[in-house]
Amino acid sequence: MNFDPRVTPARPDLAARFLEGKVQAARFVDGELREVVEAQAPVRREPRPDASLDTEALKGERVMVYETIEEGWAWVQLQNDRYVGWMPASALAVPGPEPTHRVATLRAPVLMGASIKMPTLEVLPFGATLAILREEGRFGITSHGCYVPLVHVARLNEFERDFVAVAERFVGVPYVWGGKTSLGLDCSALVQVSLTACGIACPRDSDMQEAVVGRPVAVGDDLSGVARGDLVFWKGHVAIVRDEKHFLHANGFHMAVAIEPIRETLTRFAAEGSSVTGIRRL
Repeated sequence: MNFDPRVTPARPDLAARFLEGKVQAARFVDGELREVVEAQAPVRREPRPDASLDTEALKGERVMVYETIEEGWAWVQLQNDRYVGWMPASALAVPGPEPTHRVATLRAPVLMGASIKMPTLEVLPFGATLAILREEGRFGITSHGCYVPLVHVARLNEFERDFVAVAERFVGVPYVWGGKTSLGLDCSALVQVSLTACGIACPRDSDMQEAVVGRPVAVGDDLSGVARGDLVFWKGHVAIVRDEKHFLHANGFHMAVAIEPIRETLTRFAAEGSSVTGIRRL
């Protein structure tokens, strides 16, 4: 069987126990569940700070740790989208209470007390999760005794309704390969975080998204017939249709999340020898 290494915790020397009999490895381990305790943590291809950033894990996310090395890196699989990679072990801890809320604004401050004048302990990104044990006025009190403005969070079972509108909040955010927060994100992360906010499961990379998100649709070569929310794919890129004349996408040309005329985008990609590979509609 062929397994995608991006979402399969298997190496020649080590693999997850549940893959025993399916892949070849020198040894198999059960793994230990951990929780991300940093606002955001890098997931890299190799256990080095200068290695390629493949994605990021957000506070409250659960990960399965299969190995921790002396250099301070943990080889993990994210529980949300199954991505595999190396994270700083210092960003992980034994799981606390199950999250009850998620951050519903681009950034949410975590304060020392129930006042906007209190010191900020950290700032959490959109989609990070946390356990709020009780409310006090305009604030939620977390399991760590910190305070979060309730206007910045939503209960886990409360979802956004328009993923395009969610993506529009990120307009102007820098393009960062592997990023998935308002400090910087890439094209497929923009799609993933926006759909996730609406309760729609979405894999991390654009080729994965093209394979499973929504259903394929056929439109004109000039993309006449596309509708708001359609996903348009090229090799290594995805854009969201904002309306019949505009794309919304994080891209390396603008080095930002930008709204761009569809015709201009198609012309630029064609000049680079790249053509549309598929269109998916939710």
